[in-house]
Amino acid sequence: MSQPLLQVVVGSTRPGRKGLAVARWVAQLADVHGGFDVELVDLAEVGLPVFDEPDHPRLQRYAHQHTRDWSAIVGRADAFVFVTPEYNHSFPASLKNALDFLSVEWADKAAGLVSYGGVSAGLRAATALKPVLTALRMVPVVEAATIPFFQQFLTADGDFVPNDQLAAGGNAMLDELLRITTALRPLRETVEEPAA
Repeated sequence: MSQPLLQVVVGSTRPGRKGLAVARWVAQLADVHGGFDVELVDLAEVGLPVFDEPDHPRLQRYAHQHTRDWSAIVGRADAFVFVTPEYNHSFPASLKNALDFLSVEWADKAAGLVSYGGVSAGLRAATALKPVLTALRMVPVVEAATIPFFQQFLTADGDFVPNDQLAAGGNAMLDELLRITTALRPLRETVEEPAA
């Protein structure tokens, strides 16, 4: 059986964002962890417009190529880590928009959260994000990496270098993601009809 594919999703798209550096660290941590194949997904590169599909996403009748492309990206993943800053006590509109574009593609997949901010460590964003993930039938894991005063972990070159506690939290999240992803995999496998 092949390793599950973990997508590390950068939730912020604004110029000057630091989430990409945090996401690169998460992807590197997941590579070292060894339980997943890892793919970095940058919503700024995906470039979705504000949700513009005429039909409900659960129908998967996509009118636009950008939605079909997004569906293919998300559909191939087995699990996700959403990397999010905190904007006004919640998560960015870019992440909500990306989530709202699809439905079936998210279902029965585990999700980890890495939030960053000032004194709050982005916890209010993570708290706001969990019911959205649950509504899409994802399974958010309890273990998380929450990064307070994240600027202290950025080098002069803009790389994110965590302390041991953050790395331990990230590894605990990955361990639980792998456990839940393994348990959920049978729910997503297509059962072939027996030959008549």
